[in-house]
Amino acid sequence: MSINLATQLREGTRKSHTMAENTGFVSCFLKGVVDKSTYKNLLADLYFVYSAMEQEIGKLTKDGHPVVASIGFKELNRKESLEKDLLFYCGSDWLNAIEISPSANAYADRIHNIAKDSPELLIGHHYTRYIGDLSGGQILKKIAQKAMNLPDNNGLHFYEFDTINNEKEFKEKYSRTLNSLPIDQEMANLIVEEANLAFKYNMDMFQELEGNLIAAIGKVLFGFLTRKQRPGST
Repeated sequence: MSINLATQLREGTRKSHTMAENTGFVSCFLKGVVDKSTYKNLLADLYFVYSAMEQEIGKLTKDGHPVVASIGFKELNRKESLEKDLLFYCGSDWLNAIEISPSANAYADRIHNIAKDSPELLIGHHYTRYIGDLSGGQILKKIAQKAMNLPDNNGLHFYEFDTINNEKEFKEKYSRTLNSLPIDQEMANLIVEEANLAFKYNMDMFQELEGNLIAAIGKVLFGFLTRKQRPGST
């Protein structure tokens, strides 16, 4: 019997998806409320997460893992794009200028651990991050570009999938791949459960970033109010 994993993942993570979209950080982002410092921290977290994911999936793909190798689409990889963006925001010494947050560290550790113990579960993380990036990339790119007043694509490479010419066709191919994986229903259930856990890790990162964003907004607001109180200020 065929396991329709693509549909199970979509339906099984619908609630988690909605919860992630309603976090304070994502809500602010979608409204165009984001500063470069907080955005840089987001990119840094994602850099460590994607480095872990692409390291483990790349290794398993090279070794010909019967399940994971099928979803090792190199055109989805984000590590190099994130490196370009971090170079833009942090300069040539960007790798020493960033640090991993506790939530991103826990996320990356989870990826490394399941790669050793149950590699099939990486499918849940792969689906949650990459397909989400591909689906909302162009919208988020425009929001980020406007919010941070960026004149061109510098600092926005994360949202660009240069080797995917047709997003709809690629996602259809990805769904077919998920549905053709040699797994049973028990493993499908575990992958969906892991995908929901991936959303939880993302929400933990957003919660940390939300604190940074609120602090940044407060700083700007405080500066504005201070200027208003000065004699002769308008």
